[in-house]
Amino acid sequence: MIVTEILGNLHDDGAAAAYAGRHRERVVLPSADLAKRIQRVRTDHGTELGIRLPAGSPDLRDGDILAAREPGEGTRGNVVVVSVEGTDVLVIAPRTIGEALFTAHSLGNRHLQAQFFGAGSEFAGASGQDVMVCQFDHTVADFLDAHGVPYRREERVMAVPFRHASHTH
Repeated sequence: MIVTEILGNLHDDGAAAAYAGRHRERVVLPSADLAKRIQRVRTDHGTELGIRLPAGSPDLRDGDILAAREPGEGTRGNVVVVSVEGTDVLVIAPRTIGEALFTAHSLGNRHLQAQFFGAGSEFAGASGQDVMVCQFDHTVADFLDAHGVPYRREERVMAVPFRHASHTH
């Protein structure tokens, strides 16, 4: 089967209700594969699928519905859903604006892929402050330790894949 469109996302109320009660097969993807428009995947039940999304399609997300089979006589139907693997990340929580700027500038010079989350996000946690999240790298952890910048290491499902921004010098 070739998937050419996303049918919805189970994290959206409408789709969750529309596909409730169906058997779920999962396609487990690392975060980096969410940005790939064309790929071959296998579900946790061994079903092989090809994904060929049109140019300009949004990245895949955790909960995206790739295929669905309607309930039939004696079956409850099924859905094939994207499940994203956790990513080993550093959640960096600078204490001051100066520390944040110094950290962002220093890590930006390494062309580090990063995402930023506000104080109310799930990434802020108990600290309740804005945070910068990047993939774990021991040299980044060493840099943060050397400069006393608070951070924690976590395994997280990232809604948006890390990707390099285009740039020129």
